[in-house]
Amino acid sequence: MSDDHVDRRLAAILAADVVGYSRMMATDETATLAALKHHRQSVFNPAVASHNGRLVKLMGDGALVQFDSVVDAVNCALALQSLADHADATSPEIVLRIGINLGDVTYDGGDIYGDGVNVAARLEPLAEPGGICIASIVKESIVGRVKALFDDGGEVQLKNIDRPIHIWQWRLPRSKAAESVVPLKNVDSMRPSLAVLPFQNMSGDVEQEYFADGVVEDIITALSRFRSFAVIARNSSFVYKGRATDVRQAARELGVRYVLEGSIRRASTRLRITAQLVEGATGAHLWAEHYDGSTEDIFDFQDRITESVVAIVEPHIKSAEIARSRRERPESIEAYDLYLQAMGSFYFSEPDRNVSGLSLIKGAIALEPNNAIYLASGVMLLMQRATLGWKLPNADDERTLCSNYIERALSHGHGDATVAGICGNALIQYMREYDRGFELIRQAVAINPNNLDVVNFAGVASLLCGSLDEAVTYFLRAERLSPNGLGSHWNLTGLAHVELVRGNCEQALIWAGRSMAANAYYGPCFWMLIAANARLGRMEEARRHLANLLAISPEVTVASIRSGQAAKNPDRIEPVLEGLLLAGMPEV
Repeated sequence: MSDDHVDRRLAAILAADVVGYSRMMATDETATLAALKHHRQSVFNPAVASHNGRLVKLMGDGALVQFDSVVDAVNCALALQSLADHADATSPEIVLRIGINLGDVTYDGGDIYGDGVNVAARLEPLAEPGGICIASIVKESIVGRVKALFDDGGEVQLKNIDRPIHIWQWRLPRSKAAESVVPLKNVDSMRPSLAVLPFQNMSGDVEQEYFADGVVEDIITALSRFRSFAVIARNSSFVYKGRATDVRQAARELGVRYVLEGSIRRASTRLRITAQLVEGATGAHLWAEHYDGSTEDIFDFQDRITESVVAIVEPHIKSAEIARSRRERPESIEAYDLYLQAMGSFYFSEPDRNVSGLSLIKGAIALEPNNAIYLASGVMLLMQRATLGWKLPNADDERTLCSNYIERALSHGHGDATVAGICGNALIQYMREYDRGFELIRQAVAINPNNLDVVNFAGVASLLCGSLDEAVTYFLRAERLSPNGLGSHWNLTGLAHVELVRGNCEQALIWAGRSMAANAYYGPCFWMLIAANARLGRMEEARRHLANLLAISPEVTVASIRSGQAAKNPDRIEPVLEGLLLAGMPEV
């Protein structure tokens, strides 16, 4: 063998670094060094050894580890981030960021070099505190082999790397992440992120709550159209409704840099809105304004608030882009009021609420026949009626009406992600036009990948007629957009459904339990709890959930669910139906 032979081979590379190390050293150098030494001896080194890794080198507060197996590398990272450091309650907490890549490396003595190493080192700063960032080649290599859920982080351009890298993120569960001592301002690798808290209703009339909530919903929808920053979904930020909340605490719990808060006073046709944008880490007010006028001015007020927030959060967005992001304005304040009142019906699978909401939406459509958002809302409520196993006296007429609403909504709402997502989902689940529906949902995601409803629809579409892996990716993306609160039951139930199809009934029960905690009135969540328990032989528990389901949907049967859940791939719904039959749900 010649002396100039290069020892090159494929390896998985793990790069780790301590979050906030310089700040910790400046605060207490002795305690920080002691905590780091303890962490290496009691946590890091044992985890590396137990997962067949080789510690290549230590670099101050960082480390580089090589693995022959990419599965070992990811499992080692998960073990490191899941282990708590109990060295001393008074010692600084050691929190890691970890990046993992799979690629060619060159060996020189005990050290390693090459593109595979460089990419891993560049991925590490992109991980959240306590999190893991992996390249797509790693994700592809661990599918079905590692029990961990990674969110799609999209493509990024890494320093000194001549090509974009598609990344995936594993994040510390929110309950642990919220306890991190690392300030939000240190998370420089994340896109700017924003939460809009419920605006306080100052009208002195509780009946006006829906109006205040609806105005905020519209502001969130408008802001979520901008790809350059992420907006936490209404369903998570609204858990703070009615609570005296420290903005800094809310920002930490939701994982955002900015918080928009305000109040609304409505008296007859007069309206006053106040709004202020706050920096989450410091509580500093970045912008504040109030608007006085009539209810007819509400849409102008929403646009002005959106423009002001965007101008601060993303100064590079041009006025023309802001103008293009605006929703089609309603012509009638009366129609808009009906629409706001109906919005609450979307989150509950109860027949009475659905009937009430549909009546309100039909009233709004009668006033504005060409409003795409109202038409799409009608589609949503008609689809809900048809897919949840309820017996409908006029099923054919409602199907015809839904088809009419779909075509009109698409005609008048071209380019609107929400409209495309709702109509695409209805075409799949209700009309059985799988290919057209799937393509519409892909378009919706391309238009606005930050829209919670659109991401959930993409998960459902993938579950019923696409890839289960893609379904999981979308549902986890939705969980990131809506980490808690009303609405998160959709993606959590979707994750339970995927695991049930895969035969992982215990994991399905975990997701379904979280869904039930978010919304105890969602029929499909009951289906997962019933079917998973029955397939595990836990008949008493399955029948208890069946009784609870029948209490809110008394006429549901296996046949009506099969009819309403039109999967292109029958194996995506049959495991659920088989479990329902085992538990004793009526077949017809």
